[in-house]
Amino acid sequence: MKKHWWKALGVLLVLYTIVFGFTGEVPRLPILNETIRNLYFHVTMWFSMVILMTSSLVYSIKYLRNGDLYADLKGKELAITGFFMASLGLLTGAVWAKFTWGTWWTNDPKLNGTAVTMLIYLAYFVLRGSVDDPQKRGRLSAVYNIFAYVMMIVFIGILPRLTDSLHPGNGGNPGFGGYDLDGTMRIVFYPAIIGWTLIGLWITSLKIRYQKLLWKKDV
Repeated sequence: MKKHWWKALGVLLVLYTIVFGFTGEVPRLPILNETIRNLYFHVTMWFSMVILMTSSLVYSIKYLRNGDLYADLKGKELAITGFFMASLGLLTGAVWAKFTWGTWWTNDPKLNGTAVTMLIYLAYFVLRGSVDDPQKRGRLSAVYNIFAYVMMIVFIGILPRLTDSLHPGNGGNPGFGGYDLDGTMRIVFYPAIIGWTLIGLWITSLKIRYQKLLWKKDV
C-alpha cells in the first residue's frame, strides 16, 4: 500500500480540483466571468502534458544511450498519455474560447502551434507503427521524439510570445499570474497540476504493465 500513495494523492487532488474548481470563489473579471474556472482544467492539463512529454524525452535519450527496450516502452507510453492530456487541454480550451472569444477556434498563433505540435506527435506514433524491428524502431522514434519535443517548445512556448496572441502571457498580454490568479485560485491551481500529472503517470504505469504482460506472452 505504501508504494501506491501517489495514486491516492492524485485521485484526491483531482477530486479537490473538481469540487473547489466549480464551487470556490474566483475573481469577477470582465469577459472571463465564471469561465475563469476553466483555468483549473485547461491550463493545468497542458502543464501535465508538458511534464509527461518531458519525461518521454528523458526516456528516449536514455534509450539512445543504452538501447534499453524498457526505456523505449516508457518513452512511448508517456508520449501517448501526454498526447491524451493535450487532447483534453485542446477540448477544454475550445469550450473556453467559445464563451470568451465567441468561437471554438480562431487564427491564434498558440492555437495553430498546438495543432501543428499534435500533428508532429501523431507522426511519431505513425513512425513507431511502421517499423517492425524493435531496436531500429527505438532508435528512429527516440531521435524523432527529441525533434518533436523541440518543436513543441517552439510552437507553443516561443513563437506565441513573439507575435500577437489572444492567450494570456503571449504577444504582450500579461499572464494570469500577473493580474487575476489570486490567492484563492492558487490553492486550487497548483494542486491541480500535481493531481493531473499523477493521474497521467498512473495511466502510463498501467499501460506499461499491460505491454510487459504482452511481452511475456510472446516469449
